[in-house]
Amino acid sequence: MRKNIVAGNWKMNKTLCEGISFAKELNDALTADAPHCDVVICTPFIHLASVAPLVAPAKIGVGAENCADKVSGAYTGEVSAAMVASTGATYVILGHSERRAYYGETVAMLEEKVKLALANGLVPIFCIGEVLEEREAGKQNEVVAAQMASVFSLSAEDFSKIILAYEPVWAIGTGKTATPAQAQEIHAYIRSLVADKYGKEIADDCSILYGGSCKPSNAKELFVNPDVDGGLIGGAALTIADFKGIIDAFK
Repeated sequence: MRKNIVAGNWKMNKTLCEGISFAKELNDALTADAPHCDVVICTPFIHLASVAPLVAPAKIGVGAENCADKVSGAYTGEVSAAMVASTGATYVILGHSERRAYYGETVAMLEEKVKLALANGLVPIFCIGEVLEEREAGKQNEVVAAQMASVFSLSAEDFSKIILAYEPVWAIGTGKTATPAQAQEIHAYIRSLVADKYGKEIADDCSILYGGSCKPSNAKELFVNPDVDGGLIGGAALTIADFKGIIDAFK
């Protein structure tokens, strides 16, 4: 069965002390008021080993914001999928537009990252999405289809373990948000790509999250769409009130 998921991406925010405090507070809030969806917090690497033991796994999953495309070796500053898994984390964000744009991550590199994440028991949250110029040129479908090549080499069994996140790059941190109709249209298209590749059953079970200036005030109208299964949340994941407000959109 397809899961509804709200995942927070802290990006390069929160000191270790701040992250620990946030995780404890969120855990308390969701213990007192149980969520009606899966909840994940994806933190900077240095937080993982401290945060993972602080949250109830049944309430909150913990994930990294990235991992390396190599198993191990002389790659100074990199963190492998095995290292991430060793902290108790169970998710990893891969292919975020900021990683593609700022660090030159390619389709081939991301294919390796996805395979290594899966081999180490992590659930990839795989991001796809177009920039403003591509949206204005009507090329959004073409762009996301090309980006899906990183995961379309997987077996059906392995593909069924990943989560997709559609993020219109023009809506990330800009205050602009895809309309509910725009979100539904491209989420349905992405699901059709999965169905064409792996069949309707796997496509129907695949969770596809929306990311891009999602906040408590617009979460419900986005999530009510049949092909939008939750959100990958950036800025609004940094405060308990906002993140909880988005989680509560599933009530």
